[in-house]
Amino acid sequence: MVRLRPSVRAALAGHGVAEGDPPALLKERLNDLYLEEVRKLKARQRAGEIPLRDYAAHAEALKQRFPLLGLPLDQWQEPEG
Repeated sequence: MVRLRPSVRAALAGHGVAEGDPPALLKERLNDLYLEEVRKLKARQRAGEIPLRDYAAHAEALKQRFPLLGLPLDQWQEPEG
């Protein structure tokens, strides 16, 4: 069984993603959550809640909430040994 780094486990838990599956599947679930948030953000912009000129800043802030997606899977795991 793969051991995830404590920081990765904490970040996943913060998004409500439970451990127990392989890291690739966990990353896929996290990506699905991110895409759902992107869709919500775009819907808010289209509804006029977020001015178009501010959309990029909101999108960047959202991206910053999901730093694990930019981390290679081998860095999700604790070193063997």
